[in-house]
Parts: sequence; C-alpha cells; structure tokens
Amino acid sequence: MAGSGEQAFDYGFLLRISEDARTGEALNEYLSSRSYLAGYGPSQADDEAFALLRGPPPQQHVHALRWYRHIAALQPQMNGQATDTSTKGKRMQPPWCPPDGTELPKLRLYNSLTRTKEVFVPQHGNRVLWYCCGPTVYDASHMGHARSYISFDILRRILMNYFKYDVFYCMNITDIDDKIIKRARQNHLLEQYRAKKPSASQILQDVLTAREPFQAKLAETTDPDKKQMLERLDMAVTAALTPLQGAIKSGAADATIQSQAQVLLDEAKDLLSDWLDSQFGCQVTENSIFSLLPKYWEEEYHKDMDALNVLPPDVLTRVSEYVPEIVEFVKKIVDNGYGYESSGSVYFDTAKFDASSGHSYAKLVPEAVGDQKALQEGEGDLSISADRLSEKRSQNDFALWKASKPGEPSWESPWGKGRPGWHIECSAMAGSILGASMDIHGGGFDLRFPHHDNELAQSEAYFENNHWVRYFLHTGHLTIAGCKMSKSLKNFITIKDALAKHTARQLRLAFLMHSWKDTLDYSNNTMESAIQYEKFMNEFFLNVKDILRTPTDITGQFEKWEAEEIELNKSFYEKKEAVHEALCDNIDTRTALEEMRALVGQSNAYVAARKGAKLLPNRMLLQSIAQYLTDMFKTFGAIEGTEPIGFPVGKNGQNTDLESTVMPYLNVLSDFREGVRKIAREQKVTEVLQLCDAVRDDILPELGVRLEDHEGLRTVVKLVDRETLLKEREEKKKLEEEKRRKKEEAAKKKQEQEMAKQAKMKIPPSEMFRSETDKYSSFDDTGFPTHDAEGKEISKGQTKKLRKLYEAQEKLYNEYLQSNQNGS
Repeated sequence: MAGSGEQAFDYGFLLRISEDARTGEALNEYLSSRSYLAGYGPSQADDEAFALLRGPPPQQHVHALRWYRHIAALQPQMNGQATDTSTKGKRMQPPWCPPDGTELPKLRLYNSLTRTKEVFVPQHGNRVLWYCCGPTVYDASHMGHARSYISFDILRRILMNYFKYDVFYCMNITDIDDKIIKRARQNHLLEQYRAKKPSASQILQDVLTAREPFQAKLAETTDPDKKQMLERLDMAVTAALTPLQGAIKSGAADATIQSQAQVLLDEAKDLLSDWLDSQFGCQVTENSIFSLLPKYWEEEYHKDMDALNVLPPDVLTRVSEYVPEIVEFVKKIVDNGYGYESSGSVYFDTAKFDASSGHSYAKLVPEAVGDQKALQEGEGDLSISADRLSEKRSQNDFALWKASKPGEPSWESPWGKGRPGWHIECSAMAGSILGASMDIHGGGFDLRFPHHDNELAQSEAYFENNHWVRYFLHTGHLTIAGCKMSKSLKNFITIKDALAKHTARQLRLAFLMHSWKDTLDYSNNTMESAIQYEKFMNEFFLNVKDILRTPTDITGQFEKWEAEEIELNKSFYEKKEAVHEALCDNIDTRTALEEMRALVGQSNAYVAARKGAKLLPNRMLLQSIAQYLTDMFKTFGAIEGTEPIGFPVGKNGQNTDLESTVMPYLNVLSDFREGVRKIAREQKVTEVLQLCDAVRDDILPELGVRLEDHEGLRTVVKLVDRETLLKEREEKKKLEEEKRRKKEEAAKKKQEQEMAKQAKMKIPPSEMFRSETDKYSSFDDTGFPTHDAEGKEISKGQTKKLRKLYEAQEKLYNEYLQSNQNGS
C-alpha cells in the first residue's frame, strides 16, 4: 500500500513460498521495515498480495496482521459488487443527522400586571433592571419585612446564580414619611416630658386627660383588628392606673407612689405621646429631630438583613437625599399636564391621566379605584384633614408634593416649602437610577394599590410611556399563627426576636418551602417543618462526608457501576430536570425542595442497601449528588462559604478549616475507642464499655462531635453544631426518662392489679354482694342478691349476669383457700 512518491509493494517473493505459515512470517518481516499504511486506498499490488493469503496471519505477526486488517477493511465494495481495483477508492463519511432534542422550559414569572405567569424576557439582553420598595424606617424591622426581603433575595439569587442573568438591583429607604414625622415628634415630646420629671399626681392627671380622646377614638373604631389592639392598650393602662390611684388615696410612701407612677407612664406612653403631639407637635421645628429616628432604624434594618444573609442592593436611595430630583420630577409631571398645584401642594390628576391616549390609571388593581380608605392610608395620617382633602379636584387624586404644616420638615420648591408625597419618591429615585423603563419592580402584596398603581401613573406621566415596569412581582402576606400581622396594630414579631429562636437558615428554608407570592403563616408548625427539613438534609451531607473520608487510593475512588448506581444516577438527572422545571415555573422553590428531598431519600436508600450488604457505596456518585444539593442551597442563600459539601458547622462559616484540621485526630480517637470496645466486649469489662459510651454520649457532644456506632461497621464521625447535639442529648434523655417512667407506671399498675386481685380472692362469694347495699336489699342463704335497692325482685337477665360474677368469685376464693392450704 503506497502513497505518491513511495516505492511500490514488491510481493513477488510471496509467490515462491508454498506454506501458509511461512507466507505470513515472510510478509511480516517484509512489512516491518516499510510504511505499509500510507495512502487512502489499496493499490493493485495490495489487492494481489491480499489474494495470496487464505486468511489473517497469526497474532504474533503484528505487522502482517495489521496490514491484512487494514486492506480487508478498505476492500472497495459498492452494492455488493467489487469496483475496479486499478483505481484508488475513497471512503466517504455517511450523512449525519442531528438529534431531535427536546424543548427546554422557559422561565415564567407571575406578573401582577397581567395576573398570570409570563415568559420572562429582559429588555436589554441578559441585563435585568430591578427596583424594590424598601422599608419605612420608623421602628424595628419585623417578620413582615423579612417575608418580602428574604423572598426577593431568593428570587434575585436564583436569577443571578442559576439563570445567569446580570441583575442590577436598586432599593430605596423611605426616611421622609407621615409615620416617621409623627413618631419622631412623639418620641421627642415624650423624652422632654420625662426629662421634666413630673410628679406622680401630674402623671396621673395627664394620663387621665390623654385617655379621654383615646377612648373616644376607641369607641369610633370599627376595624376589628385595630379595635382589639386599642382595647388591649386600654386594659393595660387601666391595670396600671388602679394601683397608683389606690396608693395616692391611702397615703402610701412617696417611693411606692413614684414607683407606681413610673409603671403607669410606661404603660400609657403611646396614648400620652399621642396627646402630647396633638398639643405641642406643631412647635417641633428642628429638621434634625426628623432625621435621627430614621437614621437609627435604618442602621438596625441593615443589621437585620445582614443577619438574615440578605444581599445588599447594588444601589440604595434615600428620599432625604433625592429631594431636588423629586422636585424636578414633579415639575415635569405638571408641565406634561398631569399635575396641578393647590394651596402649596401638588396633586396628580388621575382623571386626566386616565383619559389620555396610551395611559391607564390603576393597572394593577383597577377594581380598587375609588376606595377612599385605601387612598387615605396612601396619603398618610398627617395628610387627610378636611382642608387637605378639599384641595383636590377629585378624591382619587393623590399628593405629589405636600405643603408642610408647622411641626413638619420642609424643603424649598417652586410651590413653597413642602415635602415629597409618599408615592413620588420611588418614581423619582428609580427613574434617576434605572431610566424610563425597568424589567422588574418588587414589593409587598399590600402595596399594589394605591402605592404601586400611583407609582406607575406618575412615572408614565413623566416619561410619557406605558411600560415603566415590565414585570411587577408582589410577595404574599405573612400571618402569625393564622392572624394578620401589622406593625400599626402592634401585632408583630421583630426579626431579632425571630433570630433568637431560629437560625437565619431555618427562616430561609421556611420561606423556600412556600410560594413567594402566596400567604405564609409564621407558626410553630411552619418552623418545625423547616427544622426537620434542615436536619434531614444535614444528616445526608454528614453521611456523604463520612463515606468520602473512607481511605482509598487515587484509582480506588473510581468504582465499577452496577445496576444500583445506574438507577440512582438516572434518578439524579431526573430530579435535576424536575428542579429546573420547578424554578422555571415562577421560581417554585417549594416543589424544587421537595424534589431535592426525594433525591436524598433515594440516595439514603441506596447507601442503606450497600451497607446492609457490607459494601461501600459509590463515593463519586454520592459526591456529585451532595455537591449539586450544596450548590442549590448556595444558590438559594441557605449556605454561605466555599465548602463543597454541606451546611457550615459553627458560626461564620469557619467549618472548612475546622473539619480538615480536627477530623484526622477524631478518626484516630474513634479507631482507638473502637479497639478498646472490642477488647472490653471480649473480656466482658462493662466498666470500660460504660466509659466508651460516656465519651460518645457526654464528652464529645460538648465539643460538637457525634459518634455513631453501627454493628459490624466502623464508627461514623460527624461534626455537628454543639447546640444541636446538646439538644439531641436532652431529647434523648427525655425519651429515656419517659420510657423509664412508663415502665415504672406499668409495673406499678401491674402490682396494684395483682394486689387488688389478691384482696378480691380473699372475699367469700357469700359476702361479695352484701356490701353493695346501694344496689341490693335482700339476699338468699348463699349471699346471692334476690331484690334490688327498691325492693323489686331482680330480673332473670340480671340474675344470669350476677350468677356469672358469683361463680367467678367462687373460683377465685377456692384458689385462695387452696394456696393457703399448700402454703401451710
């Protein structure tokens, strides 16, 4: 076989050899020094030499065999007929057909603008512009805030880390607001009041005075939740009033009276500060008073978000820093014809906007237009007086700029001194950062109307477009054990209180186990489900880590896959696909977590089956599954740090170095302990076995180490949070104590029954009914009752039942007599 420029194949010598064995040997020797595979097709000489052989040469003739196989493979055949061997044939690649493939699911998000799931399509390629309404910082952040911000943090992380979008996330801080102004004034006035150190009688008089408008307000309130809150406050004040009034009336010691007065002042601070504000609020003019309160609570809010592992926004805007931009925003809305000035305030003309071509008011909740209660809540407590309401052309109009009253902060504007309306802040700040249109706007469900509908209207009036927001996402409400949660109703749990009971991961898992857009009930049952889920997953991670620590060489980690591994791997990919489909379906983390739980359940069953057969599980497969699950939890924000597998041990994600450092020593300790236990069992030294158990049950849990002994298998070593292990130990002790108590109670009950039986055996049958005078009045000679307590003869049916009891007692009594005779 020769290419161009090479010497032709001289096969003449083969003709002189008659034996087949010698032919193969000679051909092999000839080809060992020649390039016999050059070119792309067999030459005529190759074909003729090939024809001389009756079959392939023996295996030891490597060159001849290789040449033979090559020529055999290249024998040109076309439709079963040989082609002309005098020309070179050229084999062609067959046509290639691409696979049909399957259509991948697309990400769909529930869009409040359409109230349905829509395919998510960013406006600018892979970049996503996202604005989220932040907190109004006048009090401690609560679980209602956590509901919104943890949920959006989960969505944001999934869009960035799973779907690989380039998310630009902007959030605001509302630090100018009617609630903030009123609370700041009240706090300031109450502090001044306390600083004056009023006498007990003055406190009593002022509280009684402040209580009159409070009780009038209570009587007028119709909202059941708000009324209940006010009633609780009134009851607390009454409970503090009575002792003080009694102490003053009885002439108690000054120290006692003053102590009671301070209790009353603490209980009545809300209604007293409200009364002080109504009397002196207009005299508070220093702007710094209104900035100290939001500054403090904003700092607390950021601490809470950090503790919850919520990512900070890329940009954070504060209303107080954007007043010039807000003024310009309002001016343009007025210039575009959608706003009007009235008494120093500026209002949005909803009717004119709605009538304009290309615009529509209340896109989110059109059925709420005209809801005066919602509209007034949107305007704020300080902006719904009769004179303010009369300034509007329509009750549906809302404030863009509010003329400041005495006792309110103010900024210069073309319409006089004033302050921003609530809704305008988000429009101006988001517009400044994100421009005329954003991909996603997020907020709580209760912000849809009027806040977000008003944002949409004024922003589209400013930009003269109809697509300021493409996708509006609203997180669901949060209830507490089924009851509505509200800061204004004083029915809330602060984030700090929640974190004192549960970890940030447990709270996040609780949120992940529910749909982000539906109501979430924060209750013991909800949190227990999250805790059990975390425990289930953590045990799997710990077991996989233990398997991976099993000594092996570098090649030993690659084990042959049997049917069990193939089946588990198939399930692994099916579950990954199911998780992906769930996340594409409106980021359904609830279903995703259930699929992940099912994957762990299948993996646990596989591990148990392998261990039951005294075989090691396939470490590479389990490692892949554990790493995938860990990556998903990192995507959800439930795991911090860079460790490849599992939840961090201890605080601040320091487990990677901890585990790699201490595990070799713990393995040595475990192996030593197992050797001691083996000798102690063989020698039957129970004291040593008890010491080994104490190391496992009492000493190592204090260090965050769990040992798990398995009959016939090596001891499993796991690093677990110390608090978790101590809790497990306490629960185990409680179970053991409960078991011991039940055992003692059963033994006691059995003893009492035996004693009662013994006492009953001593009673002669002739006496058993005679003591029951409340039932029977007459008896025969054997003591058997004949008449009931009223003197009526006992019926045949009753007599039959009593006869059975009599005969049973007769048998017992005879046994008693017999035992006494045997004993004597």
